[in-house]
Amino acid sequence: MKKSTLIISFLFLTMSCFSQKTENSKNSLKQQLDTYLKETIEVNQIPGLVVAVIKNGKVIYQQFCGKSSLEDNTIVDENSIFRLYSTTKLITAVGVFQLIEKNKISLEDKISKYLDNLPKEWQDVKVKNLITHSSGLPDIVKFEDIPYSLDESEKWIRLYKKPMEFETGDHFSYNQTNYCLLTKIIESISGLTFEDYILKNQFPSVKKGVVYSANASEFISNRVTHHVFNFKKKKYERFNADHVKIHNSGSGLNITLKEFIAWNERLDKNILLSKATKTLMWSQFEYKDKKDDFLYGWSLYSTNNVKSFGFSGGYMTAFRKFTDNDLTIIFLSNGYKFFNVEERIINHIAGIIDKRLMDKKLLVEEEIITAFFKNDIVKAKQSYFTLKNKNATLQLEDALNITAYTLMSTDRLNDAIKVFEFNIEENPKSFNAFDSLAEGYFKNGQLEISKKNYQKSYELNPENTNAKDMINRINELLKKQ
Repeated sequence: MKKSTLIISFLFLTMSCFSQKTENSKNSLKQQLDTYLKETIEVNQIPGLVVAVIKNGKVIYQQFCGKSSLEDNTIVDENSIFRLYSTTKLITAVGVFQLIEKNKISLEDKISKYLDNLPKEWQDVKVKNLITHSSGLPDIVKFEDIPYSLDESEKWIRLYKKPMEFETGDHFSYNQTNYCLLTKIIESISGLTFEDYILKNQFPSVKKGVVYSANASEFISNRVTHHVFNFKKKKYERFNADHVKIHNSGSGLNITLKEFIAWNERLDKNILLSKATKTLMWSQFEYKDKKDDFLYGWSLYSTNNVKSFGFSGGYMTAFRKFTDNDLTIIFLSNGYKFFNVEERIINHIAGIIDKRLMDKKLLVEEEIITAFFKNDIVKAKQSYFTLKNKNATLQLEDALNITAYTLMSTDRLNDAIKVFEFNIEENPKSFNAFDSLAEGYFKNGQLEISKKNYQKSYELNPENTNAKDMINRINELLKKQ
Protein backbone atom coordinates (compact mmCIF):
# COMPACT_ATOMS: atom_id res chain seq x y z
CA MET A 1 0.00 0.00 0.00
CA LYS A 2 1.32 3.43 -0.91
CA LYS A 3 2.28 5.85 1.88
CA SER A 4 -0.33 8.43 0.78
CA THR A 5 -3.02 5.76 0.83
CA LEU A 6 -1.94 4.74 4.31
CA ILE A 7 -2.19 8.35 5.52
CA ILE A 8 -5.66 8.79 3.98
CA SER A 9 -6.79 5.49 5.48
CA PHE A 10 -5.42 6.48 8.89
CA LEU A 11 -7.12 9.89 8.74
CA PHE A 12 -10.39 8.29 7.72
CA LEU A 13 -10.13 5.78 10.58
CA THR A 14 -9.26 8.56 13.06
CA MET A 15 -12.16 10.71 11.91
CA SER A 16 -14.51 7.74 12.08
CA CYS A 17 -13.37 6.93 15.63
CA PHE A 18 -13.73 10.56 16.68
CA SER A 19 -17.17 10.74 15.12
CA GLN A 20 -18.14 7.51 16.86
CA LYS A 21 -16.87 8.79 20.21
CA THR A 22 -18.76 12.04 19.75
CA GLU A 23 -21.92 10.16 18.88
CA ASN A 24 -21.44 7.80 21.83
CA SER A 25 -20.88 10.81 24.07
CA LYS A 26 -24.10 12.41 22.83
CA ASN A 27 -26.00 9.17 23.36
CA SER A 28 -24.54 8.77 26.84
CA LEU A 29 -25.49 12.35 27.73
CA LYS A 30 -29.01 11.89 26.43
CA GLN A 31 -29.35 8.63 28.33
CA GLN A 32 -28.18 10.23 31.59
CA LEU A 33 -30.60 13.13 31.20
CA ASP A 34 -33.48 10.89 30.16
CA THR A 35 -32.90 8.57 33.13
CA TYR A 36 -32.70 11.46 35.57
CA LEU A 37 -35.87 13.13 34.28
CA LYS A 38 -37.76 9.83 34.28
CA GLU A 39 -36.90 9.18 37.92
CA THR A 40 -37.76 12.75 38.96
CA ILE A 41 -41.12 12.58 37.18
CA GLU A 42 -41.92 9.23 38.82
CA VAL A 43 -40.93 10.29 42.35
CA ASN A 44 -42.83 13.57 42.24
CA GLN A 45 -45.57 12.44 39.84
CA ILE A 46 -45.14 15.48 37.61
CA PRO A 47 -47.97 15.53 35.03
CA GLY A 48 -45.90 16.99 32.17
CA LEU A 49 -42.74 18.91 31.43
CA VAL A 50 -40.33 20.11 28.77
CA VAL A 51 -36.59 20.69 29.02
CA ALA A 52 -34.06 22.31 26.72
CA VAL A 53 -30.30 22.55 27.09
CA ILE A 54 -28.47 25.10 24.93
CA LYS A 55 -24.68 24.80 24.84
CA ASN A 56 -22.41 27.04 22.77
CA GLY A 57 -25.43 28.40 20.93
CA LYS A 58 -26.84 24.99 19.96
CA VAL A 59 -29.68 22.95 21.40
CA ILE A 60 -27.92 19.78 22.56
CA TYR A 61 -30.87 18.28 24.42
CA GLN A 62 -34.62 18.68 24.19
CA GLN A 63 -37.29 16.56 25.81
CA PHE A 64 -41.09 16.55 25.99
CA CYS A 65 -42.62 14.37 28.71
CA GLY A 66 -46.02 13.41 30.07
CA LYS A 67 -49.47 14.92 29.83
CA SER A 68 -50.47 18.46 29.01
CA SER A 69 -53.84 17.67 30.60
CA LEU A 70 -54.62 14.65 32.78
CA GLU A 71 -58.34 15.29 32.46
CA ASP A 72 -58.26 15.40 28.66
CA ASN A 73 -55.46 12.82 28.38
CA THR A 74 -53.47 15.01 25.97
CA ILE A 75 -49.70 14.75 25.67
CA VAL A 76 -47.00 17.39 25.92
CA ASP A 77 -45.42 18.11 22.55
CA GLU A 78 -43.64 20.90 20.67
CA ASN A 79 -46.91 22.85 20.38
CA SER A 80 -47.60 22.83 24.11
CA ILE A 81 -47.80 26.29 25.66
CA PHE A 82 -46.66 26.70 29.27
CA ARG A 83 -47.43 29.62 31.52
CA LEU A 84 -44.14 30.93 32.90
CA TYR A 85 -45.56 32.48 36.05
CA SER A 86 -42.83 34.61 37.65
CA THR A 87 -40.23 33.56 35.10
CA THR A 88 -42.19 36.10 33.02
CA LYS A 89 -40.34 38.78 34.98
CA LEU A 90 -37.17 38.10 32.96
CA ILE A 91 -38.93 39.14 29.78
CA THR A 92 -40.31 42.25 31.50
CA ALA A 93 -36.82 43.13 32.78
CA VAL A 94 -35.46 42.90 29.23
CA GLY A 95 -38.32 45.17 28.13
CA VAL A 96 -37.29 47.78 30.69
CA PHE A 97 -33.67 47.65 29.59
CA GLN A 98 -34.70 48.04 25.96
CA LEU A 99 -36.19 51.39 26.99
CA ILE A 100 -33.01 52.22 28.90
CA GLU A 101 -30.92 51.41 25.84
CA LYS A 102 -33.05 53.84 23.81
CA ASN A 103 -32.60 56.54 26.49
CA LYS A 104 -36.35 56.63 27.11
CA ILE A 105 -36.00 55.81 30.78
CA SER A 106 -33.29 55.66 33.43
CA LEU A 107 -32.87 53.35 36.42
CA GLU A 108 -32.43 56.52 38.50
CA ASP A 109 -35.74 58.02 37.40
CA LYS A 110 -38.31 58.44 40.14
CA ILE A 111 -41.50 56.58 39.31
CA SER A 112 -43.42 59.79 39.96
CA LYS A 113 -41.94 61.06 36.68
CA TYR A 114 -44.22 58.65 34.82
CA LEU A 115 -47.09 58.03 37.24
CA ASP A 116 -49.49 60.62 38.64
CA ASN A 117 -51.29 60.84 41.97
CA LEU A 118 -48.90 58.59 43.88
CA PRO A 119 -48.88 58.70 47.71
CA LYS A 120 -46.26 60.97 49.24
CA GLU A 121 -44.33 57.96 50.60
CA TRP A 122 -44.04 56.54 47.06
CA GLN A 123 -42.67 59.69 45.43
CA ASP A 124 -38.94 58.93 45.85
CA VAL A 125 -39.11 55.28 44.78
CA LYS A 126 -37.02 54.83 41.63
CA VAL A 127 -37.27 52.52 38.65
CA LYS A 128 -34.23 50.62 39.95
CA ASN A 129 -36.10 49.91 43.19
CA LEU A 130 -38.99 48.32 41.34
CA ILE A 131 -36.87 46.01 39.22
CA THR A 132 -34.65 44.96 42.17
CA HIS A 133 -37.51 44.48 44.65
CA SER A 134 -36.06 47.09 46.99
CA SER A 135 -38.99 49.52 46.83
CA GLY A 136 -40.49 48.83 50.25
CA LEU A 137 -43.94 49.37 48.74
CA PRO A 138 -46.95 47.45 50.10
CA ASP A 139 -47.40 44.20 48.17
CA ILE A 140 -50.65 44.22 46.20
CA VAL A 141 -51.26 40.46 46.60
CA LYS A 142 -50.92 40.34 50.40
CA PHE A 143 -54.08 42.14 51.50
CA GLU A 144 -57.43 40.46 52.06
CA ASP A 145 -59.26 43.64 51.10
CA ILE A 146 -57.48 43.73 47.71
CA PRO A 147 -58.55 40.45 46.05
CA TYR A 148 -57.57 39.63 42.48
CA SER A 149 -61.20 40.09 41.40
CA LEU A 150 -61.39 43.70 42.60
CA ASP A 151 -61.68 46.43 39.98
CA GLU A 152 -58.17 47.66 39.11
CA SER A 153 -58.80 51.32 39.87
CA GLU A 154 -60.20 50.38 43.27
CA LYS A 155 -57.12 48.21 43.90
CA TRP A 156 -54.83 51.19 43.56
CA ILE A 157 -57.05 53.38 45.74
CA ARG A 158 -56.85 50.82 48.54
CA LEU A 159 -53.17 50.04 48.02
CA TYR A 160 -52.21 53.72 48.19
CA LYS A 161 -53.54 53.76 51.75
CA LYS A 162 -51.35 50.88 52.91
CA PRO A 163 -48.12 51.65 54.83
CA MET A 164 -44.64 51.20 53.38
CA GLU A 165 -42.96 47.94 54.42
CA PHE A 166 -39.43 49.32 54.85
CA GLU A 167 -37.13 52.13 53.81
CA THR A 168 -36.69 52.16 50.04
CA GLY A 169 -33.43 50.51 48.95
CA ASP A 170 -32.75 48.84 52.28
CA HIS A 171 -33.09 45.19 51.32
CA PHE A 172 -34.61 42.67 48.92
CA SER A 173 -38.27 41.82 49.39
CA TYR A 174 -40.08 40.05 46.55
CA ASN A 175 -43.11 42.14 45.71
CA GLN A 176 -45.73 41.97 42.95
CA THR A 177 -46.57 45.69 43.20
CA ASN A 178 -43.18 46.45 41.65
CA TYR A 179 -44.06 44.77 38.37
CA CYS A 180 -47.61 46.10 38.30
CA LEU A 181 -46.05 49.58 38.38
CA LEU A 182 -43.51 48.65 35.70
CA THR A 183 -46.48 47.76 33.51
CA LYS A 184 -47.94 51.24 33.96
CA ILE A 185 -44.57 52.92 33.35
CA ILE A 186 -43.87 50.93 30.17
CA GLU A 187 -47.32 51.80 28.84
CA SER A 188 -46.83 55.47 29.70
CA ILE A 189 -43.52 55.64 27.83
CA SER A 190 -44.31 53.43 24.83
CA GLY A 191 -47.89 54.48 24.18
CA LEU A 192 -48.72 50.78 23.75
CA THR A 193 -50.34 48.24 25.98
CA PHE A 194 -47.72 46.37 27.97
CA GLU A 195 -48.45 43.17 26.04
CA ASP A 196 -48.15 44.81 22.62
CA TYR A 197 -44.90 46.51 23.65
CA ILE A 198 -43.27 43.23 24.66
CA LEU A 199 -44.53 41.28 21.66
CA LYS A 200 -43.42 44.01 19.24
CA ASN A 201 -39.94 44.37 20.70
CA GLN A 202 -39.09 40.82 21.72
CA PHE A 203 -41.27 38.55 19.57
CA PRO A 204 -41.75 40.66 16.40
CA SER A 205 -42.16 37.84 13.88
CA VAL A 206 -43.89 35.27 16.09
CA LYS A 207 -47.33 34.28 14.80
CA LYS A 208 -48.25 31.70 17.45
CA GLY A 209 -46.86 30.11 20.57
CA VAL A 210 -46.59 33.32 22.63
CA VAL A 211 -49.60 34.82 24.40
CA TYR A 212 -50.25 36.84 27.54
CA SER A 213 -52.88 35.65 30.00
CA ALA A 214 -52.74 35.51 33.80
CA ASN A 215 -56.11 33.77 33.80
CA ALA A 216 -55.66 30.02 34.25
CA SER A 217 -59.30 29.33 33.38
CA GLU A 218 -59.14 31.12 30.02
CA PHE A 219 -59.07 28.76 27.05
CA ILE A 220 -55.91 29.12 25.01
CA SER A 221 -55.31 26.56 22.28
CA ASN A 222 -52.50 24.13 23.19
CA ARG A 223 -51.98 25.66 26.64
CA VAL A 224 -51.18 22.99 29.23
CA THR A 225 -53.34 22.62 32.31
CA HIS A 226 -51.91 23.78 35.63
CA HIS A 227 -52.43 20.81 37.95
CA VAL A 228 -52.65 21.06 41.76
CA PHE A 229 -52.64 17.90 43.84
CA ASN A 230 -55.47 17.65 46.37
CA PHE A 231 -54.13 15.43 49.17
CA LYS A 232 -57.53 15.00 50.80
CA LYS A 233 -59.10 13.76 47.58
CA LYS A 234 -55.81 12.13 46.52
CA LYS A 235 -55.96 13.39 42.96
CA TYR A 236 -54.86 16.24 40.72
CA GLU A 237 -57.28 19.08 40.12
CA ARG A 238 -57.21 21.92 37.64
CA PHE A 239 -55.98 25.31 38.88
CA ASN A 240 -58.45 27.90 37.61
CA ALA A 241 -57.46 31.15 39.33
CA ASP A 242 -57.62 34.41 37.40
CA HIS A 243 -54.72 36.68 38.42
CA VAL A 244 -56.04 39.38 36.07
CA LYS A 245 -54.32 41.49 33.46
CA ILE A 246 -52.39 43.82 35.78
CA HIS A 247 -50.22 40.81 36.71
CA ASN A 248 -49.30 39.93 33.11
CA SER A 249 -45.88 41.58 33.48
CA GLY A 250 -45.10 39.54 36.57
CA SER A 251 -46.60 36.16 35.79
CA GLY A 252 -48.74 36.15 32.65
CA LEU A 253 -46.58 35.06 29.71
CA ASN A 254 -47.47 31.74 28.08
CA ILE A 255 -44.98 30.28 25.62
CA THR A 256 -43.86 27.16 23.80
CA LEU A 257 -40.42 25.73 24.40
CA LYS A 258 -39.52 26.48 20.78
CA GLU A 259 -40.28 30.19 21.15
CA PHE A 260 -38.49 30.40 24.50
CA ILE A 261 -35.39 28.88 22.90
CA ALA A 262 -35.66 31.39 20.05
CA TRP A 263 -36.02 34.27 22.55
CA ASN A 264 -32.87 33.10 24.31
CA GLU A 265 -31.02 33.00 20.99
CA ARG A 266 -32.01 36.61 20.28
CA LEU A 267 -30.78 37.54 23.74
CA ASP A 268 -27.47 35.72 23.23
CA LYS A 269 -26.89 37.31 19.83
CA ASN A 270 -27.42 40.83 21.23
CA ILE A 271 -30.53 41.34 19.13
CA LEU A 272 -32.75 42.18 22.09
CA LEU A 273 -30.08 44.10 24.00
CA SER A 274 -26.51 45.14 23.34
CA LYS A 275 -23.73 43.39 25.20
CA ALA A 276 -23.12 46.51 27.30
CA THR A 277 -26.77 46.75 28.32
CA LYS A 278 -26.85 43.07 29.27
CA THR A 279 -23.76 43.61 31.39
CA LEU A 280 -25.60 46.40 33.21
CA MET A 281 -28.71 44.25 33.65
CA TRP A 282 -26.60 41.40 35.06
CA SER A 283 -24.69 43.58 37.52
CA GLN A 284 -25.39 43.33 41.24
CA PHE A 285 -27.61 45.86 42.93
CA GLU A 286 -26.23 47.30 46.16
CA TYR A 287 -28.77 47.14 48.95
CA LYS A 288 -28.24 49.27 52.04
CA ASP A 289 -28.12 46.19 54.28
CA LYS A 290 -25.25 44.75 52.18
CA LYS A 291 -26.63 41.22 52.65
CA ASP A 292 -28.83 40.45 49.67
CA ASP A 293 -27.61 39.35 46.24
CA PHE A 294 -29.80 40.22 43.27
CA LEU A 295 -29.32 41.60 39.77
CA TYR A 296 -31.65 43.96 37.90
CA GLY A 297 -34.68 41.71 37.50
CA TRP A 298 -32.63 38.51 37.54
CA SER A 299 -31.72 36.24 40.44
CA LEU A 300 -28.07 35.46 41.05
CA TYR A 301 -27.03 31.86 41.71
CA SER A 302 -23.70 30.28 42.60
CA THR A 303 -22.76 26.68 41.89
CA ASN A 304 -19.26 25.67 42.97
CA ASN A 305 -18.42 29.38 42.90
CA VAL A 306 -19.65 29.62 39.30
CA LYS A 307 -22.25 32.36 38.88
CA SER A 308 -25.42 32.01 36.86
CA PHE A 309 -28.45 34.22 36.22
CA GLY A 310 -32.12 33.44 35.89
CA PHE A 311 -35.46 33.18 37.63
CA SER A 312 -38.18 30.66 38.46
CA GLY A 313 -41.94 30.85 38.56
CA GLY A 314 -44.94 29.19 40.19
CA TYR A 315 -42.63 26.47 41.54
CA MET A 316 -42.98 24.94 38.07
CA THR A 317 -40.76 26.85 35.64
CA ALA A 318 -37.15 27.99 35.62
CA PHE A 319 -34.68 29.62 33.25
CA ARG A 320 -30.95 29.76 33.94
CA LYS A 321 -27.92 31.12 32.09
CA PHE A 322 -24.41 30.01 32.99
CA THR A 323 -22.80 32.72 30.89
CA ASP A 324 -19.18 31.75 31.60
CA ASN A 325 -19.97 28.21 30.48
CA ASP A 326 -22.09 29.28 27.49
CA LEU A 327 -24.87 27.12 28.88
CA THR A 328 -28.60 27.84 29.16
CA ILE A 329 -31.19 25.49 30.66
CA ILE A 330 -34.96 25.87 30.35
CA PHE A 331 -37.39 23.86 32.46
CA LEU A 332 -41.18 24.16 32.17
CA SER A 333 -43.75 21.96 33.91
CA ASN A 334 -47.45 21.99 34.78
CA GLY A 335 -47.62 20.68 38.35
CA TYR A 336 -46.03 18.59 41.08
CA LYS A 337 -47.37 16.29 43.76
CA PHE A 338 -44.92 16.50 46.65
CA PHE A 339 -42.39 19.28 46.24
CA ASN A 340 -41.23 21.79 43.68
CA VAL A 341 -38.11 20.66 41.82
CA GLU A 342 -37.49 23.32 39.17
CA GLU A 343 -34.25 24.68 40.65
CA ARG A 344 -32.93 21.25 41.62
CA ILE A 345 -33.53 19.95 38.11
CA ILE A 346 -31.68 22.92 36.62
CA ASN A 347 -28.72 22.36 38.95
CA HIS A 348 -28.65 18.62 38.35
CA ILE A 349 -28.77 18.96 34.58
CA ALA A 350 -26.02 21.58 34.70
CA GLY A 351 -23.82 19.12 36.59
CA ILE A 352 -24.45 16.38 34.04
CA ILE A 353 -23.58 18.69 31.17
CA ASP A 354 -20.52 20.28 32.78
CA LYS A 355 -18.77 18.49 35.66
CA ARG A 356 -17.50 21.84 36.96
CA LEU A 357 -21.11 22.66 37.78
CA MET A 358 -21.80 19.46 39.68
CA ASP A 359 -22.68 20.50 43.23
CA LYS A 360 -22.10 17.38 45.27
CA LYS A 361 -24.06 18.58 48.29
CA LEU A 362 -27.14 19.43 46.24
CA LEU A 363 -27.02 16.06 44.49
CA VAL A 364 -26.75 14.19 47.79
CA GLU A 365 -29.60 16.27 49.25
CA GLU A 366 -31.71 15.38 46.23
CA GLU A 367 -30.98 11.67 46.70
CA ILE A 368 -31.89 11.84 50.38
CA ILE A 369 -35.20 13.59 49.71
CA THR A 370 -35.99 11.08 46.97
CA ALA A 371 -35.15 8.15 49.27
CA PHE A 372 -37.63 9.29 51.93
CA PHE A 373 -40.39 9.84 49.39
CA LYS A 374 -39.86 6.54 47.55
CA ASN A 375 -39.35 4.21 50.52
CA ASP A 376 -40.54 3.50 54.05
CA ILE A 377 -38.59 5.08 56.90
CA VAL A 378 -36.37 2.01 57.46
CA LYS A 379 -35.20 1.75 53.85
CA ALA A 380 -34.87 5.53 53.61
CA LYS A 381 -32.56 5.57 56.63
CA GLN A 382 -30.46 2.83 55.06
CA SER A 383 -30.09 4.92 51.91
CA TYR A 384 -29.24 7.94 54.04
CA PHE A 385 -26.45 6.15 55.90
CA THR A 386 -25.04 4.80 52.64
CA LEU A 387 -24.90 8.34 51.25
CA LYS A 388 -23.50 9.68 54.51
CA ASN A 389 -20.67 7.14 54.52
CA LYS A 390 -19.79 7.98 50.93
CA ASN A 391 -19.84 11.71 51.63
CA ALA A 392 -18.34 12.00 55.11
CA THR A 393 -17.39 15.67 54.70
CA LEU A 394 -20.91 16.86 53.85
CA GLN A 395 -23.29 18.32 56.41
CA LEU A 396 -26.70 16.72 55.83
CA GLU A 397 -28.88 18.33 58.49
CA ASP A 398 -30.53 20.66 55.96
CA ALA A 399 -31.42 17.76 53.67
CA LEU A 400 -33.30 15.98 56.45
CA ASN A 401 -35.02 19.19 57.51
CA ILE A 402 -36.13 19.98 53.96
CA THR A 403 -37.41 16.41 53.60
CA ALA A 404 -39.44 16.63 56.80
CA TYR A 405 -40.98 19.99 55.97
CA THR A 406 -41.87 18.78 52.50
CA LEU A 407 -43.56 15.70 53.97
CA MET A 408 -45.43 17.96 56.39
CA SER A 409 -46.65 20.17 53.57
CA THR A 410 -48.00 17.14 51.69
CA ASP A 411 -50.28 15.93 54.46
CA ARG A 412 -47.79 13.36 55.78
CA LEU A 413 -47.28 14.82 59.25
CA ASN A 414 -46.51 11.54 61.01
CA ASP A 415 -43.79 10.72 58.48
CA ALA A 416 -42.45 14.27 58.83
CA ILE A 417 -42.18 13.90 62.62
CA LYS A 418 -40.23 10.65 62.17
CA VAL A 419 -37.73 12.46 59.93
CA PHE A 420 -37.52 15.41 62.36
CA GLU A 421 -36.80 12.91 65.15
CA PHE A 422 -34.17 11.23 63.02
CA ASN A 423 -32.57 14.61 62.39
CA ILE A 424 -32.26 15.08 66.17
CA GLU A 425 -30.52 11.71 66.43
CA GLU A 426 -28.08 12.79 63.75
CA ASN A 427 -27.64 16.37 65.00
CA PRO A 428 -28.24 16.37 68.79
CA LYS A 429 -26.63 19.80 69.25
CA SER A 430 -28.63 21.61 66.59
CA PHE A 431 -31.07 24.19 67.98
CA ASN A 432 -32.75 24.35 64.56
CA ALA A 433 -33.38 20.59 64.47
CA PHE A 434 -35.11 20.76 67.88
CA ASP A 435 -37.08 23.84 66.79
CA SER A 436 -38.30 22.00 63.68
CA LEU A 437 -39.25 18.87 65.63
CA ALA A 438 -41.15 21.06 68.11
CA GLU A 439 -43.07 22.58 65.22
CA GLY A 440 -44.02 19.13 63.97
CA TYR A 441 -45.32 18.10 67.39
CA PHE A 442 -47.19 21.40 67.70
CA LYS A 443 -48.97 20.87 64.39
CA ASN A 444 -49.86 17.36 65.59
CA GLY A 445 -51.45 18.75 68.75
CA GLN A 446 -48.76 17.30 71.05
CA LEU A 447 -48.28 20.47 73.07
CA GLU A 448 -46.28 19.17 76.06
CA ILE A 449 -43.63 17.44 73.99
CA SER A 450 -43.59 20.37 71.57
CA LYS A 451 -42.86 22.70 74.49
CA LYS A 452 -40.09 20.41 75.72
CA ASN A 453 -38.35 20.54 72.35
CA TYR A 454 -38.75 24.31 72.03
CA GLN A 455 -37.13 24.61 75.47
CA LYS A 456 -34.22 22.45 74.33
CA SER A 457 -33.85 24.59 71.20
CA TYR A 458 -33.85 27.74 73.33
CA GLU A 459 -31.21 26.27 75.67
CA LEU A 460 -28.96 25.56 72.70
CA ASN A 461 -29.53 29.02 71.26
CA PRO A 462 -30.92 31.73 73.59
CA GLU A 463 -31.22 34.04 70.55
CA ASN A 464 -33.91 31.80 69.06
CA THR A 465 -36.82 34.16 69.66
CA ASN A 466 -39.19 31.85 67.78
CA ALA A 467 -38.70 29.15 70.41
CA LYS A 468 -39.30 31.64 73.21
CA ASP A 469 -42.47 32.95 71.56
CA MET A 470 -43.78 29.43 70.93
CA ILE A 471 -43.15 28.39 74.56
CA ASN A 472 -45.27 31.32 75.72
CA ARG A 473 -47.95 30.49 73.17
CA ILE A 474 -48.07 26.85 74.23
CA ASN A 475 -48.29 27.83 77.90
CA GLU A 476 -51.36 29.92 77.11
CA LEU A 477 -52.94 27.06 75.20
CA LEU A 478 -52.24 24.61 78.03
CA LYS A 479 -53.92 26.93 80.51
CA LYS A 480 -57.11 26.79 78.45
CA GLN A 481 -57.21 23.00 78.39
